[in-house]
Amino acid sequence: MSAAESPAVAPPPVAGVWIGAPPSQVQRLAVFWIGLVGVLFPGVGPLLLGGLEGAGRLTANQLGLAGMGELVAMGVGAAVLGPLFGDRRLRLAAVSCGLALAALDLATTRVSGDLLIGVRALAGLPAGVMIWLITGMIVRAPRPERWAGLYLTIQTLLQLGVVSAIGAFVVGPFGPDGGFVVLAVLTVSAVLVSLAIPAAYAPLVETEDNPKGLPSARGWIALAAVFCFQAFILALWIYAEPLSRQAGHPASVASAAFAVSLAAQVAGGAAATALAGRLSWFWSLAVAVALAIGALFVMAALPAAPVFLAAAGVFGFVWLFASPYLTPLAIEADPSRRAALLGPGASLLGCGAGPLLASFVVTGADVRPAAWLAVGLALVTLVIIAFLHLTRSR
Repeated sequence: MSAAESPAVAPPPVAGVWIGAPPSQVQRLAVFWIGLVGVLFPGVGPLLLGGLEGAGRLTANQLGLAGMGELVAMGVGAAVLGPLFGDRRLRLAAVSCGLALAALDLATTRVSGDLLIGVRALAGLPAGVMIWLITGMIVRAPRPERWAGLYLTIQTLLQLGVVSAIGAFVVGPFGPDGGFVVLAVLTVSAVLVSLAIPAAYAPLVETEDNPKGLPSARGWIALAAVFCFQAFILALWIYAEPLSRQAGHPASVASAAFAVSLAAQVAGGAAATALAGRLSWFWSLAVAVALAIGALFVMAALPAAPVFLAAAGVFGFVWLFASPYLTPLAIEADPSRRAALLGPGASLLGCGAGPLLASFVVTGADVRPAAWLAVGLALVTLVIIAFLHLTRSR
């Protein structure tokens, strides 16, 4: 094949510059909004699904299945369905998936039981594609960890604002169905701004280590670390309220722990954004995971309320502080950035797997095994990131 007939090959990524043409400010804001709307449900879901359970449209067991099913489907959407659209059909992906998600949010208001579980699982697929769209921009950015930190911080604040507004103004007069209508309206707004996003992203480089656009072997190992990180976080956090109750705290302590943790998460995400490019991803992740393990031991010891609240704050801070550094971890392991592109899928699958695994080890009388499971998964995370750091190319 002559040079003229050879297919174009993307140049290798260069540190400190965009891969491809830098998106305009309007394009960046539009992609951000689509990604933020796509990730709303994990923050709003517990309120709305809990309301459906209270209304008798879900049993307690079905509530857990609906939440887990949607998270897993979001991971599949981000890791599998998004790449099927490819980096040349971004507007088609945004519009079609936004319309599908809005329709499924509205359909949720008309169903109950197992059918509702199925509708929410289907809703996770287009939401995952919307997350994949913003991930595609983040991994092509000069400082991916800074963009990831900004995205995580804003999504936490937006989830807080939306769940507070729905709880205060919507659920009372309209019930949980009103909340799903609000989600549908926000999703339609994402469809409208889809016309402003880039038509395509620059292709990522292909190498011998990642044929057919797949991550390299080290990239898959990095994705395992991403999966284990989120799995250990959620394995504990889903049982934070029962753990506080087992320690003999009044109900107000668990509510305060969630508030303290949320404030700490915002602080952690902001700190990661501000320090992006100044700290090593390895030491940032290693220290954060070590601190999280310490918080796990403290919470498992069923301490007094003030100590429990402090541990919840530390846990929340390191959760959002460490998360953006999972992106440079994946990029160093697989410089083509294809592993980083699949990072949200691995994260969401880990978010679903952690609570599922924990449900097998806890009992009604003792939920502390969830903390020990989280410690084990955290240690696996440490081992993987240490392996990748020590065997990195110099």
